[in-house]
Amino acid sequence: MTRVLALDAACARCSAAVTVDGLVRAEQHSDTARGHAALLPEMVRHVLSAAGLSGPDLDLIAVTVGPGSFTGLRTSLALAHGLALASHVTLVGVSVGETFAEALPQIGRRSLWTAIDSRRGRVFLERGSSIVAVPLDDLPRAQGPIAVAGDAAIAVASRLAARDSDVMLTNVRLPLAWQVAAAAMRRHASALPPRDVLPIYVDPPEARRPAAGLRPAPRGV
Repeated sequence: MTRVLALDAACARCSAAVTVDGLVRAEQHSDTARGHAALLPEMVRHVLSAAGLSGPDLDLIAVTVGPGSFTGLRTSLALAHGLALASHVTLVGVSVGETFAEALPQIGRRSLWTAIDSRRGRVFLERGSSIVAVPLDDLPRAQGPIAVAGDAAIAVASRLAARDSDVMLTNVRLPLAWQVAAAAMRRHASALPPRDVLPIYVDPPEARRPAAGLRPAPRGV
């Protein structure tokens, strides 16, 4: 029996699930781009309680590592690492594209492109082991038939179709935690190559130090 707690907050959705031997025992999600830090711990408590499990009962904890929201990734990874450490449970990381592959067994021999909105007319494009940020108007050429998933899939597929590429637009837009669990089980079984459980930050953080430097620390009274 393999009991998995899966977490995702990589995109504009927050999701948690418990699966047992690949079957969903409990699941909860909310489609929102904000508030993941408050929502995700409550979701974890809910799905564990609904499944009748606690941290030490688990065999794996799974989490998406990107690409996606800088804040969402930090939130889900910090929570996943903390839970794994406290419960002495193995932690497994998966990419967004790897989770989507679990939901798209019907694409056959098509290559899967995962397109996540990066704002400013750009997307995070995951193709196999390659993850890059590219402008929508400067997409790479498709070599052979492809399928496109992700919240920017419509924009990417339409541009590729305009070039006469053999492209299939899927209906998979955002990750769900059960997909994260399924991909993590494959990685744990060595059906996927190893991956560090670290965030995939395609772009550097937008926060910058002030030009004048940081203010000095306050003096003690």
